[in-house]
Amino acid sequence: MGKRDELIAKYADDLRGKCGMEPDMDLLTKVTIGCGPAIYNADASTVAGSQAAELETVKTNFLMKKLGLKDSPELMDAINSVIETYGKSERNKYRAVIYYMLTKHFGKESVYS
Repeated sequence: MGKRDELIAKYADDLRGKCGMEPDMDLLTKVTIGCGPAIYNADASTVAGSQAAELETVKTNFLMKKLGLKDSPELMDAINSVIETYGKSERNKYRAVIYYMLTKHFGKESVYS
């Protein structure tokens, strides 16, 4: 099993254990691949849920650019909702897991097909 496969398994465990959802492994794999080399970097692989600038980056670079959503207060509400689901006190909020939940939230799975 390669490093990426190990990370995908870890993300799936987080989705099951911390977020209470059964992951669509095909989609999770595609979202993880979409994150590129960031998943291998300790800092870039996580999202700092308490930093406004970090959440703004998720909104701009992922929701608007990648998923093609229009800027609206709903985007930040969704990010906050996903952070809440993951657990505000959870130290390691993996970027791939956050992106996966946001993709599901907005029903944008087609972006990865």
